[in-house]
Amino acid sequence: MMSNKFSAVLVVLALAALAVSMSVFIVDEREMAIKFRFGEIMRSDYEPGLHFKVPIVNNIRTFPDLILTLDNRPERFLTGERKFVLVDFFVKWRISDIDSFYRATRGDELVASNRLLSIVRDGLRDTFAERTIQEVVSAERSALLTDMLTSARAASSDLGVTIVDVRVKRIDLPDEVSGSVFERMRQERARVASQLRAEGAEQSEKLRAEADRQRTVMLAEAYREAEQIRGEGDARAAEIYAEAFSQNTEFYYFHRSLEAYRRSVGRDGDILVLKPDSDFFRYFRYRNGAESQAEAVAE
Repeated sequence: MMSNKFSAVLVVLALAALAVSMSVFIVDEREMAIKFRFGEIMRSDYEPGLHFKVPIVNNIRTFPDLILTLDNRPERFLTGERKFVLVDFFVKWRISDIDSFYRATRGDELVASNRLLSIVRDGLRDTFAERTIQEVVSAERSALLTDMLTSARAASSDLGVTIVDVRVKRIDLPDEVSGSVFERMRQERARVASQLRAEGAEQSEKLRAEADRQRTVMLAEAYREAEQIRGEGDARAAEIYAEAFSQNTEFYYFHRSLEAYRRSVGRDGDILVLKPDSDFFRYFRYRNGAESQAEAVAE
């Protein structure tokens, strides 16, 4: 009898535990959850933690609340020059609106991945079709994909997902065009280098011409100022000579004659062809510089 009661209690406890387990569910921090009632969405705004449901009536589906990666095999795209390139890319995406995601894909990540791949592929096709091979190979990857990423995000919003980023890992050229493309790139770089050298030479000539002009102006101004100072000095010297001449005429003549003797006589190789009675030798002939012997005796 006691054993039957104990067994009954165990059965009741087991059924209670089963009912409790079927009535609760846990939402992880890395998940989002949707509660259904007979297949109809009832609620999807669950916070991480423990929540309740009605057994049998409600069922729960969880989806990753993480950034997911869609890595695709390299694909061929046609450039604006009607040449093919092989592009290896991947897509980073996440579920942003779980209700829209479930309605658009029935919660199937594979369906979402395929539709995202189609959207991104169309965007890349348009992007490469607007550029030449040289622009595709040499362009900055982030700048190349900016417009495409904007349009792809807008197109994927109906899926309830957000495209976080699209990255191109590698762009390869077919063997038949790679040589000609790299040769054109080399020629373009050489042209740019030549242009930069020409612009540098032109700028150098401008700077040199400006420096020469400034030098000429500075020398002219310096010469003008020197001539002005020299003229003022000559004027002052003439003024001093005039004052000295007015104070003692004879001494002035004597001093000037000595200066003339000093500059003209006494150096090796000096030759003077003058008459003995020349006025130049007046102070050699007479002590007081008289014009004649009679004037010297009279003085």
